Amino acid sequence: MPDNQGDKFASIIGSEQAEPTNIVIFGASGDLSKRKLLPALAHMHRWNLLGPHSRIIGSVRENWTKSHWINYVHDQLLQYFPDAVLNPPSWKRISHKLDLVNGDLTDPEMYQQLAKILHAENGKKNALFYLAIPPAWYECVAKNLSEAGLVDESEGFRRIVIEKPFGMDLSSAQNLNQNLQQYFDESQIYRIDHYLGKEAVQNLMVFRFANSVLEPLWNRNYIDHVQISVAESLGIGYRAGYYENSGALKDMIQSHLLQVLSLVAMEPPVSLGADDVRNEKLKVLKAVRTITPKDVDKIAVRAQYTAGTAAGIDLPAYRDEKGVADDSTTETFAAVKFYVDNWRWQGVPFLLRTGKALPERVSEICIRFKAPPQTLFDLHDSNVRNNELIFRLQPDEGMLLSMTAKQPGLSTDLRGVQLDASYGIAGSEIPEAYETLFHDVLLGEAGLFSRADEVEESWRIIEPIMKNWSEKKDISTYPAGSIDVPGLDDLIADCEGKWRDISTKKHEY
Repeated sequence: MPDNQGDKFASIIGSEQAEPTNIVIFGASGDLSKRKLLPALAHMHRWNLLGPHSRIIGSVRENWTKSHWINYVHDQLLQYFPDAVLNPPSWKRISHKLDLVNGDLTDPEMYQQLAKILHAENGKKNALFYLAIPPAWYECVAKNLSEAGLVDESEGFRRIVIEKPFGMDLSSAQNLNQNLQQYFDESQIYRIDHYLGKEAVQNLMVFRFANSVLEPLWNRNYIDHVQISVAESLGIGYRAGYYENSGALKDMIQSHLLQVLSLVAMEPPVSLGADDVRNEKLKVLKAVRTITPKDVDKIAVRAQYTAGTAAGIDLPAYRDEKGVADDSTTETFAAVKFYVDNWRWQGVPFLLRTGKALPERVSEICIRFKAPPQTLFDLHDSNVRNNELIFRLQPDEGMLLSMTAKQPGLSTDLRGVQLDASYGIAGSEIPEAYETLFHDVLLGEAGLFSRADEVEESWRIIEPIMKNWSEKKDISTYPAGSIDVPGLDDLIADCEGKWRDISTKKHEY
């Protein structure tokens, strides 16, 4: 697509063009870079969101030449975003932005080489350092950047982006925060959570705070419970090395799902400033009811998939996956019932569940309202669903309000009706989460990024569950391609209705 259409697409995610910036990717030859970061930057280039003199600087251990790096980027974009390279003028402009540094992450000389590249041109020396590397290397890179004089902001902004996991427990998260803050100010650190960059998650705040019709209903008087579900149909694939030390609780609930919970439950911020938004999210996390050791078996469920077929793909049992221990008790499914003990949400369960090798790939937030106080109609018919407000994250991003109506005709039979606001209806091209978040980092907008205290509070919340599960020698199982998890229905037994059905993309009534 020609670059002169960039203005049209820029309006999708905000037309503000970032200042010229040196975008440095550590681990530029890795999987995250080729699958997500390079395509995201190419999209932003097409939308005219990158400053005209911005550069994309890859940092690799391999002894590559600059031409090798340019060819590598070309090949990856050809696979993951072919429009960027099949349009020769567009690719020419992208290729002119590319530069390279070689060396080991521990080698100070590499950072001196990087400093020379950053100072090769006149004008502002803005720099964004993206750490697409294992977390064990974060402190090493931060220290070397500081010692090379690349953290000082006297000539332009300096921002560092890190990927989860932000620690593996409360203690390691605190250590990571302290180590990074030795070299970077907290305002310079961007902890990226791609779930918060999803269009539906961002629209959650707009839907809540730009429409007064919802505010009177958004509390314990009208909402029975909240379900937040993230289901993946794939198994762990090649990620056993990471997943065996993590599991569904750490990998998803501690980060993505608790962040989404805080957005659902937060009070209106005084402004959309990053700290105002994050202060309200932190208040929610601090209000989450403390879990005691005796509570864990009542409010948390875990399981591990066995062999089966998910979304038409035959999957081996988790323990038969390459790199997984034969006696592994790592959970591939986790569900937890949380309570937020504050004035608005007292007594309302927040049910979070996530898993791999499930029937379909579905992510959604379900706000289920209470039944009417007086039963004038039979609402217990299996074909009638309780009133729900759904925010769909994937697939088919959008919002869905399901209500009860009368069947046409002479009878008083009931049926469900849907008010569907799918983003796809307008035919718009929705930006990927990484494009939105990259753009925010370049603009210095930190509202969608986790602050240090949020991360630590999330670990505090789940630590009792982690400790309880680590002491158990066995684990329940479910066949791949099903969600038949022992004990799952017990979590929702006291709530209106049942779990939302994630066995099909079309939630028929």
